[in-house]
This record gives sequence, structure tokens and C-alpha cells, in this order.
Amino acid sequence: MTKTKLSPIVAGTMNWGIWDKKLSMTEMAHMIHLCLENGISTFDHADIYGSYTTESEFGKAFASSKIPREKIQLVSKCGIQHISPNRDNKIKHYNYDRNYIIWSVENSLANLNTDYLDVLLLHRPSPLMQADEIAEAVEKLKSEGKILDFGLSNFTASQTELIRQKTTVSYNQVQFSATHFEPMLDGSFDYMQIHNIIPMSWNPLGSIFREDTDQTRRLKKLLARLVDKYHYGSDTLLLAWIIQHPAGVIPVAGTVNVARIQALMTAAALKLEPEDWFAIWAESMGNDVP
Repeated sequence: MTKTKLSPIVAGTMNWGIWDKKLSMTEMAHMIHLCLENGISTFDHADIYGSYTTESEFGKAFASSKIPREKIQLVSKCGIQHISPNRDNKIKHYNYDRNYIIWSVENSLANLNTDYLDVLLLHRPSPLMQADEIAEAVEKLKSEGKILDFGLSNFTASQTELIRQKTTVSYNQVQFSATHFEPMLDGSFDYMQIHNIIPMSWNPLGSIFREDTDQTRRLKKLLARLVDKYHYGSDTLLLAWIIQHPAGVIPVAGTVNVARIQALMTAAALKLEPEDWFAIWAESMGNDVP
């Protein structure tokens, strides 16, 4: 059982800092308030975001916002060793040594201006990860109250089972969208449902608004009809499609657009008719279901 309850949609902070939007401290604080006002209380981080700078920028903004810590949930990830002026890494790699996991969490806590993470995720699986060592770090961090729940990101079912044999896994953040639907076919979501692991979805809108392909053209044509039918925007319909999966997927939405943030939570209440849900999948595949 998880100790934390995340909001039905999570605010992704990857693009808030120097990697994209370059929000000022005042703008970040406003964004945190805006998310909360619209029912989004969970914020998704990773130590590497903004080349190891976005967590600390968010932490300063959060402190200035005067929002009580118990009003929000903080998710962060560790393990990727990014090439950055802020780290002495010669090549991109992964590190899941016991001491490194503990150090990384303590560093994230300092950066985020908090005493605990609601959820710690291992960012990507490593061929060299030792399940026993990971479990030792996780249990120590939990016993000290520095993390409440633990999970993974981008792990397959078998990789998850390796870790789950040693310590409780409560979340797995994977790529899932109408244009990247493999987790619902390759056993990932089946496995998560069997073991009460909550999936989070990164890049939940997929490639629909980023690429011009046969797939995205088919989907845009269908979505235009569904927008007329449901009177919601395409992005809301795509998030509703994700949320409707019985695995209980929580989308991580990276938008900083005010109107989109205000509309995000409508997706949690929208239920597509089954034929429309299957129509989105069929158009993505380019053929009917088997």
C-alpha cells in the first residue's frame, strides 16, 4: 500500500528551468499556486532536470510561495549520471550504489527545501544495479522518514520484479500515450495491476502535436470529430484516454500554459464511450483491433 495519494494528474517540471521555459523564481511560485488552484498538487522532478539545477530553483520558488508542505506531493528521481558542468561525469551512465542513492536523495531534499520526498523513483534501469543494495538504501531512507514511497521509472516487468523481490515498489513511471501504447500490450500494465503498482505516464500526449506522420494525421482527423462530440480539447481527450485504462495511470503533464493547466483536471472526470476509446487506438495503429 502506498503512503501517499498523488493528484490524478501530475505537474512535470522538466521544462520549467533552463532546459526550456527558463521560469524565474516568481514565475515558478506562480505556477505552483496555479497548479494547486486547479487540483494538481503533485510535482514531478528528477535530479538531472535543468542539468542538476531545476530542483533548487523549484525549492526556492516553493519556499517563497509560503504554501504548507503538506499541501503538495514531491516526486523525484535519481540514478542517471548526466554530462554536465555541475557533475564530474565523463560519459553518461547510471549509478545505483547504496551510498549514492542516499546521497542523491539528501541532495534533492536540500535543493527542494523539504524534509522528505513523497516518492523516490529510480530513473532508468541499469545492467549493473544490485537489488539488495538498492533495497538497503530504500529501507534506510524510509526508516529515517526521508522518503515515504518508492518506485521506478522506465523499468520492464521483469526488471521491476527483480527489485520488488527485495523491497516494496509502489510506482513505475513509463512512456504511455495514444501514439506509444506498448505498456498496455507488452504485459507492463498487467504486471502493475497484479502487484498494486501505480503507473505514471510521461509524455502523455505522445507525438500528436510534435510530428507530422500518417499516424498523427489519422489521429488529428479523428480528434477533430471527437472535439465536436465531447466539447473538450484534443489534449483533454488524449489524457482521458490514458486515465480510462484500468491500471489507473497518472499522466505527468509538462505544460506551463495557463489555459491548459486550468483544463487538465477535466480529463480526470471525462469518460470516453468505449467505441471512441477504441477508435483512438485503432487510428494510432492504422488498422482495426484484431
